[in-house]
Amino acid sequence: MTDEEGEAGTATGVEVQPWIPFEDRRRARGRKKEAVLRMAVRLFLENGVHRTSLAEVAAALNITKPALYNYFRSKDEILFECCRLGREMYEAGIADIAARDGSGLEKLRALIRSYAKVITQDFGQCLVRFDDRELSPEARADIRRAKRRIDAAFREQIARGISDGSIRPCDPKVAGFVITGALNGIGTWYSPDGPLSVDEIADGFVERLVDGLAVRRVPAKAKVAEA
Repeated sequence: MTDEEGEAGTATGVEVQPWIPFEDRRRARGRKKEAVLRMAVRLFLENGVHRTSLAEVAAALNITKPALYNYFRSKDEILFECCRLGREMYEAGIADIAARDGSGLEKLRALIRSYAKVITQDFGQCLVRFDDRELSPEARADIRRAKRRIDAAFREQIARGISDGSIRPCDPKVAGFVITGALNGIGTWYSPDGPLSVDEIADGFVERLVDGLAVRRVPAKAKVAEA
């Protein structure tokens, strides 16, 4: 069955404009695959992976289920692609921050802010809200490696801060778990219609999570007074 055969027509025999609300049927295949992923991740997050069928994804896109198979072979493949896109968003932020100048504390602040912004997006939530045991063994291993790299990025900047004197001595592993554990919670309660903007949420987490780690600098005037 061709793409056109799978997408056109209804039970009444009246041809409908496919891919509503997408404007142009002639868009590139890559754009259509992205449309499938965006609809699927939204339904997965709203209803749960197990309770979302490919037929429901196809219906939400106003295409037939056979047409959907032109882009993805299974729900597992769609789930992995959603997680992969989320993984790439986190890793792009980590790479950008690693390339910057700055103290460990400054980079840790940037990491927290970047992570908080990614996890407020649909694909960013995939890594923390979906059970990776639903993936194939190879896909699961890929996602778990990504999670370990994310954890390592936080520990690296905490250790860097301890070394450069911007972060007080602590166990980088434990501190990293505390930070990512708190950040992951955003994925369970964030709503785009909520009272706080993404930037306000990110700034709030930076302030609260870093305060306990930052080395307190004694103002020069206070040092003179103590002397």
